[in-house]
Amino acid sequence: MPAGTGITIYGCSGDEADLFRELAPRFGVVPSITEAALDEGNAGLAAGNRCVSVGHRTRVGNSALVALRRVGVRYLSTRSVGFDHVDVEYAGSLGISVGNVSYSPDSVADYVLMSMLMVVRGAKATIRRVDSHDYRLGEVRGKELRDLTVGVVGTGRIGTAVVSRLRGFGCRILAHDTRPGVAVDHVPLDDLLRQSDIVTLHTPLNADTYHLLDRRRIARMKRGAYVVNTGRGALLDTGALVAALESGALGGAALDVLEGEEGIFYADRRDEPVENGHLARLRDLPNVFVSPHTAFYTDHALSDTVENCLVNCTNFVRGNRV
Repeated sequence: MPAGTGITIYGCSGDEADLFRELAPRFGVVPSITEAALDEGNAGLAAGNRCVSVGHRTRVGNSALVALRRVGVRYLSTRSVGFDHVDVEYAGSLGISVGNVSYSPDSVADYVLMSMLMVVRGAKATIRRVDSHDYRLGEVRGKELRDLTVGVVGTGRIGTAVVSRLRGFGCRILAHDTRPGVAVDHVPLDDLLRQSDIVTLHTPLNADTYHLLDRRRIARMKRGAYVVNTGRGALLDTGALVAALESGALGGAALDVLEGEEGIFYADRRDEPVENGHLARLRDLPNVFVSPHTAFYTDHALSDTVENCLVNCTNFVRGNRV
């Protein structure tokens, strides 16, 4: 990379910013770091740089993309696997290429297995009882993974890592993907839903997968089945999910992502009302485990993310494919 080439890094603070400062010199990069998320008003911070980096927590508006184009930006690297917070097609029409990063799939895969175990063993209800000094056993016994069928929707790097872990538990594994890869039984989605005791979602969010599990498909699931979602909130029709959980059609859910999470997750809302009715209802259910989009949040994944972001930008400036 040419000496002195800079990258403007938006929405970055704490240990992530420290790691950018530590690793950037290896790539001949001078990082310009701001905690503020990218918007039209601060796009000027990228003036003189061809590359910028953004996080996944805030949507990048089209007006911000236009402002970046005006100051000479030609490449945007999102520090995430998903692109759903950036209009990639519109960016391309402006001459801005958009790239994502890969990071340790083990971070999410470990979290998925933890989430599965928590919901099938009723961990949330147990923790609630213990916190109130009620040490009785629950009325509903837990389940063992070896007795269950787990359906993995999406067998990319993360889905494949989940499959690898599930094999150690001795459960039956089914998979669905438009491009089957991992060596397990691949079946049509509706067959997977009918046969699975647990369904875990690992497919990208796009126009084809929006509400992939809608009211119709949720109704086809086994009675008492569990849903695990660490992908993107809109893969699930949240209203339909809530209805199925409250009626007892589904046995529980573990949700690390949620429709409408923007502005709620990653913020301290203890003294403020949370204006998301679905979240409030899910949070109150004893068989639903909600976490704030944290499955990726490990030191190893952070190191991968920062380094691969720098690699992407370096390759772009050098004219290599990313």
